[in-house]
Amino acid sequence: MYRAMGYAHATLDRTTRRLRGDLGQGTVEYVALILLVALVMAGVVAAMKGFRTDEGKELGDAILGKIKEAVQRVKF
Repeated sequence: MYRAMGYAHATLDRTTRRLRGDLGQGTVEYVALILLVALVMAGVVAAMKGFRTDEGKELGDAILGKIKEAVQRVKF
């Protein structure tokens, strides 16, 4: 009985996904997650520029430059 219910659930799930058009949805979510992480990192780097010490400034500039390059390479 459990095997039949599992089979029915799996078949219904596949059919429902096909009808909803969820294919490729994971890619969109991963891209959004990557952009969110990049935004947080850019915010941290921008906040670090306000400190009076030069420690980490070069690293922050390098990270910010790489993020800008990556964003400019994205094609829609």
